[in-house]
Amino acid sequence: MTNPAARLAGRREWTAFTVLLLPLLLVSMDVSVLYFAIPSITQELDPTATQQLWIFDSYAFALAGLLITMGSIGDRIGRRKLLLIGAAAFGLASVCAAYATSAEMLIAARALLGIGGATLMPSTLGLVRNLFQDDQQRGRAIGIWSGAMAGGVALGSVMSGLILNHFWWGSVFLINVPAMLLLLVLVPVLVPEFKDPAPGRFDLLSVPLSMAAVLPVVYGVKQIAAEGFEALYLGCLAAGLVFGFLFVRRQLGRDDAMIGRALFRGRGFAAGVAFNTVASFAMMGSAYFTTQYLQSVLGMGTLEAALWSLAPSVAVGATAPASTALGQKFGRPVVIAAGFVIGAAGFALLGLTGTDSLWLLLIGAAVLASGIVTVMALVSDMALASAPAEKAGSAASVLETGGEFGGALGMALLGSLGTAVYRGDLTDAQPAVRETLGGAAAVAQQIGGAAGETVLATARAAFVHGMHTASYGATALLLLAAVIAVTRVRRAEDTRTARPEHPPVLAG
Repeated sequence: MTNPAARLAGRREWTAFTVLLLPLLLVSMDVSVLYFAIPSITQELDPTATQQLWIFDSYAFALAGLLITMGSIGDRIGRRKLLLIGAAAFGLASVCAAYATSAEMLIAARALLGIGGATLMPSTLGLVRNLFQDDQQRGRAIGIWSGAMAGGVALGSVMSGLILNHFWWGSVFLINVPAMLLLLVLVPVLVPEFKDPAPGRFDLLSVPLSMAAVLPVVYGVKQIAAEGFEALYLGCLAAGLVFGFLFVRRQLGRDDAMIGRALFRGRGFAAGVAFNTVASFAMMGSAYFTTQYLQSVLGMGTLEAALWSLAPSVAVGATAPASTALGQKFGRPVVIAAGFVIGAAGFALLGLTGTDSLWLLLIGAAVLASGIVTVMALVSDMALASAPAEKAGSAASVLETGGEFGGALGMALLGSLGTAVYRGDLTDAQPAVRETLGGAAAVAQQIGGAAGETVLATARAAFVHGMHTASYGATALLLLAAVIAVTRVRRAEDTRTARPEHPPVLAG
């Protein structure tokens, strides 16, 4: 429902929004930019297996662990100011990563990139909330924002492959530098400053508590996805949940809490965060299988697989902006539920793939991504619209932290389900074959001939069987989410107060 008192955004606001898409694209691309560079990095820096893992994970852990903190800081010092600080840090870290002379230096640079990313993501989404006061315009902007974020991950691996065909591995980081310099020039000119006029004292103790709640859980689910349910990883989950309880308890008991109670007074905020978490679960859980299918089942090279994986992004680019218009026409509950049903249909198509079903896989992935991005765009708008404008940064950080949790859980739970089926189908095979499909391919290459082909064909069939089982489980989850969305979102919409929008506080 459009607020008739809201000021319509003009050319200046839409131009500012276009500038804000730039850091969003770069942060999402940095998740996948190392896919092609890691062989060259391994040859040049000679990292250990553990160091190689941390080259990937230090970025994601720093990003996830600091989102809540940075959202709260942005509300206090100003979202534009935090965006500029983050852009400078991101650019500096990119140069350090590009010219790293050791694995330790690259890990540290990647961690600094994650810190910069944690400032950029809630700042951009919070500023979108403030720039667009009209419901229809804000919904359209968030739809574009959601599509850009989803497309950036796929684009990162392709850009990395294309650049590395001509330049050295550090060049995949240097592409960030001119973009960040442009951001530092344009943002002060085009983007106004917004901040909370009465933020209260900053709660320093909540910073380590929030990180202690987020990081063990993210680490635990990532390791479970890779290595299965082991005591250490389950212990990390338990520790994270304990610290999470302590963090939430502290937030509920303080007036100057990092995540203020005002965020959850609007029923749409909690529902939006929950549904965004489920949507991220589905998106990342499906990516766990589709990327392996292209490379290990169909035998594509990394660049070829990355190029094919861009095909579903075309559907995402068309769906994301249209989803908010559909939500305004038919109502959010109906369109969010429809998005979950479409996502479930995409998973069902993945459940029909064989060991040579490229087009069916791509169609299923496109259908799934279209439905999930529809949900993400609408629930993000719903959550931000329910939050006070002065708390937009904190609201965005909670929303994105939920997305990080959902993505990690999707890979862990669906990946573990698929792996269990894969290993169950190969009970009589060699340990290396039963471990992973990649291990089976290596064994098949060593054996060679018809026997090797038989081993690989059997392993590929087992992987596809595991993907089918995980897809059916995800289909059921999304259909359940669709049923809940119809009632839960409608209740949130019906009880949403019609209070006039407080004009955001401008500074500078």
